[in-house]
Amino acid sequence: MAPKNKIDESEKKPLIGRVGTNLRVGIVGVPNVGKSTFFNVLTKSAAPAENFPFCTIDPNENRVPVPDERFDYLCEYHKPASKVPAYLNVVDIAGLVKGAAEGQGLGNAFLSHISACDAIFHLCRAFDDPDVTHVEGEVDPVRDLDIIAEELRLKDEETIDKTLEKMERTVIRANDKKMKPEFDTLVKVKSVLSEQKKHIRFADWSAHDIEVLNKYLFLTSKPCVYLVNLSEKDFIRKKNKWLIKIKEWVDKNDPGSVIIPFSGAFEHKLADFELDAERQAFVEEVKCVSVLDKIIVSGYKALQLEYFFTAGPDEVRAWTIQKGTKAPQAAGRIHTDFEKGFIMAEVMHYVDFKEEGSEAGAKAAGKYRQQGKTYVVEDGDIIFFKFNAGSGLTTKKK
Repeated sequence: MAPKNKIDESEKKPLIGRVGTNLRVGIVGVPNVGKSTFFNVLTKSAAPAENFPFCTIDPNENRVPVPDERFDYLCEYHKPASKVPAYLNVVDIAGLVKGAAEGQGLGNAFLSHISACDAIFHLCRAFDDPDVTHVEGEVDPVRDLDIIAEELRLKDEETIDKTLEKMERTVIRANDKKMKPEFDTLVKVKSVLSEQKKHIRFADWSAHDIEVLNKYLFLTSKPCVYLVNLSEKDFIRKKNKWLIKIKEWVDKNDPGSVIIPFSGAFEHKLADFELDAERQAFVEEVKCVSVLDKIIVSGYKALQLEYFFTAGPDEVRAWTIQKGTKAPQAAGRIHTDFEKGFIMAEVMHYVDFKEEGSEAGAKAAGKYRQQGKTYVVEDGDIIFFKFNAGSGLTTKKK
C-alpha cells in the first residue's frame, strides 16, 4: 500500500508555474535561427524577420487557435451561431547570446521577457545558408542548446544569490522563524543551480517547495518543447546530420521533453499558396505535411492546460483550464456566479457523445453523469452546469 500512498501524495502537489489560463509560451533561441519566421507562419502575422541579430527587440505576441478534431466535430454536429476554440498565446523573444546573463547583447531585457512566459519553445537551427549569418560563426545546434540552457541557469543563479543575500539578514540575523521555511527551500534551489548545475524543474520538490518556486517563477522551472529548424530539403527527405546529436543532448539534459523537427522555409512556402487546391497538390507531390498543428498542441500541453466543451446550437466553445481543475472552478471560467452557486455538473465525455451519436444516446447508455464539487474535470468533457443564482435554480449551457 505504501507505493499507492506515495502516488496519491504526488498527485496532490501543485503544478510548478503561474496559476491561470492566460499563459504564454515564448520562442527562445540564439539570433538568426528562424524564430521570427516561425512566429510569422505559426500566427500568420507579420513580425520583422530580417537577417541580423536583435531584429526582435520588443517581444511580439499573438495567439493561435488550438487545432482539435473534437471541436471540429462538435461544430459540424451542432452548426452553432458562434464557434470559440481554445487559444495558445505565443511570444517571439529576441535572440539570446552567450553572456546574456551578464548583460551581453540585450541580455537582461530578453531574460525578463522569458520570465513573463510560462513555457519555452526552444528553437535551434540545423541548416546552413550563406545568406543567413550565424552569431557564433558556424551552425552547431548542440552548442546553441548549451548556450541557452546555461544562460537561463546563470540568470537563475544570479537571482537566487541576490534573494538569499537579502533574506539572510532577516532569517539568520533577526531569527525570523516565519520566513525560515521559504529560506530553506531557496537554499535547496541554490544547491540545485550552483552545485548540481541543474535546471530547477529536474529536482524533486515538495508541495511547499513548489509554492515557493511559484512565487519566484525561475527561468529554469519552465517546461521546454524543442523545435529543430531544418532546410526545406532536409525536412522533406526527413534526414539531417544534427538530429541524432540533438536527441542525445535532450535525452541527457532534458529527458522526456518533446523534440519536433520542422522547416520554417517549408511552412512559409505552404502559407504562400493562395489556393487550398495548390497547397494540397504540393503536399501530395512532396509527401510531406505541415507540423504546425503538432507544435501548437505540444505548446499547449507543456503549459499544463486542457479544456472542456460547452456545446449547443448557440455556441460551441472550448474553455481553457489547468489540469486538475475541479467542477466548481471550471464552472467559474464561464461566469463567477456559476462557481459561487454551483450545484452540479452534468458531464459526458466527447468520446461517449460521438460513440452514442447524441446527448440522448449518451444518457440512454448511462454515459451522462451528474458530478459534484469534488469532480476533477477531464480534457474533452462536455459539461452542462447547474447553479443557484439566488432566486431559484438556473441552468446554463453555451
